[in-house]
Amino acid sequence: MPYWQLFYHLIWSTKYREPLLAPDVEPIVYELLRTKAIGLEATVFAIGGMPDHVHMVVSIPPKIAVARFVGQIKAVTSTKFNKMNLPTILYWQEEYGAFSFDAKRLPNFIAYVQSQKEHHAQRTTIAVLERCSGETKRMLREPAPTYALDDSAWRAELTSLEE
Repeated sequence: MPYWQLFYHLIWSTKYREPLLAPDVEPIVYELLRTKAIGLEATVFAIGGMPDHVHMVVSIPPKIAVARFVGQIKAVTSTKFNKMNLPTILYWQEEYGAFSFDAKRLPNFIAYVQSQKEHHAQRTTIAVLERCSGETKRMLREPAPTYALDDSAWRAELTSLEE
């Protein structure tokens, strides 16, 4: 089995941004998402969102492409949910957003997803992390001085992860 550390912030919305994820529906949908993700051998760190979209912080094994993972969890969740004969019918839009990041930023992404309702209420969302579709304009990049360019500093940073 390969060793891997692949972290993603995923976002997708309901079809036509309909507010389908009401408070009574949200926990059911989140549990279905979590269950399918774990079934695909992913590690789910956080799920949160608003009535019209979902965010997930997850570690996806390299044997499954991100696009396949997102497609699988969306399809299985809506299919299972719709078979429950609840008053709401759940459909997702086709697009999604996917952002990779490193382990040291994991707590920031978890906190952001867990606080979705507060961020939207206070208008403190991060626009790039709310995108599900559209043309990629710019990549996120740290300024060059914060990179560990020196070989010994780079080795020290990676070695510290095993302590």
